[in-house]
Amino acid sequence: MTPINKQILHIAIPSIVSNITVPLLGLVDVTIVGHLGSASYIGAIAVGGMLFSMIYWIFGFLRMGTGGLTAQAYGSHNLKEATRILQRSIAVSMLLALALLILQYPIRVIAFLIIDASPDVRQLAASYFHICIWGAPATLGLYGFTGWFIGMQNSRFPMFIAITQNIVNIAASLFFVFALGMKVEGVALGTLIAQYAGLLMAYLLWLRYYRPLRKHLSRKHIFEREAMVRFFQVNRDIFLRTLCLVAVTVFFTSTGAAYGDVTLAVNTLLMQLFTLFSYIMDGFAYAGEALSGKHIGANNRTALRLTVRNLFGWGLALALMFTLLYGIGGKGFLRLLTNDESVILASATYFYWVLAIPLVGFSAFLLDGICIGATATRLMLRAMTVASAGFFLVYYGFRSSLGNHALWMAFILYLLLRGVVQAILSRRLINK
Repeated sequence: MTPINKQILHIAIPSIVSNITVPLLGLVDVTIVGHLGSASYIGAIAVGGMLFSMIYWIFGFLRMGTGGLTAQAYGSHNLKEATRILQRSIAVSMLLALALLILQYPIRVIAFLIIDASPDVRQLAASYFHICIWGAPATLGLYGFTGWFIGMQNSRFPMFIAITQNIVNIAASLFFVFALGMKVEGVALGTLIAQYAGLLMAYLLWLRYYRPLRKHLSRKHIFEREAMVRFFQVNRDIFLRTLCLVAVTVFFTSTGAAYGDVTLAVNTLLMQLFTLFSYIMDGFAYAGEALSGKHIGANNRTALRLTVRNLFGWGLALALMFTLLYGIGGKGFLRLLTNDESVILASATYFYWVLAIPLVGFSAFLLDGICIGATATRLMLRAMTVASAGFFLVYYGFRSSLGNHALWMAFILYLLLRGVVQAILSRRLINK
């Protein structure tokens, strides 16, 4: 195990654990309301959870932009600037959270114009939404802290925070629902408390382990013009890239639904295999983000190239491993998720598309991390624009003859183009 591989795993493994705990928050909520005796409770949590996933996904730039900028400041030993990056990120997070709180009613109305749900589900989901929306300051603030910790080469703290949130969420939700007799509102309160528990833990960890940096805190320098321009340039590109990603993801789901309930179920289940792979690869992408930013900040191009080569070694090995695992046990995994024979039978028709995902997709994840660390966000946006255009062109070009296969073919090409275009555009960045 070389030193560079130790550094990669030191960041990647805790990040993978953090990623895997993310869906547990939603799973706990669904499990609790699933024992309340009405399908409308499950529907309300599903609709409410989807709303917040979409809202917070769009603001993911707060984590990514903060991580890349912080990693470069850390690499150049500019701890004063690293501290102020955190301040800026938290300040912007709070302003955005305030906007969400002020606009919560029009956001809910617009969302329910798009989402088709029964009156009972709408009413319950509205209650869930108007409680959980007050967690926006905690969630967006945590994005800033998480990105900053990763930029400081510390992925253990986000892991501790994620585990803490899950424990608090389980305990609080169980108490409100089963001890106090609350229903959807109790689950929402449990989620809300867990979000603020996570933010509090992040703040306490920062105070405890980064106490010497407190001397660099400065209200006067938070909104320095030059620093804020760079902060928003980086985050603007990531924001636009995320919109493209959301457009492809939403289109994939909604278009699959148009082919019927069985096809929708098949696509949903097969995408779980992609999601599982993405949790692992995102951990290595975070390692690429932290280490590439550090090496660029230190102007150490030799170490940067070595890190990229080792990251791709890990990525290729994991891609081959997942392809093998899916080939051997993927269909058995699907049987764990459903016992509907019509869905399982239909999934066999599309399963070979899933086998292609690891090998065509791993480079896109790794290069995302490397480009975020390098704050080469315009490069990422260009690659995503090309990939998204390719997705829609392929789908509409082949949908009449291939149907749902065209959708999967477009998605595979989309993953491939993200990696290939970023590799071409980032050559000079890595090799100069």
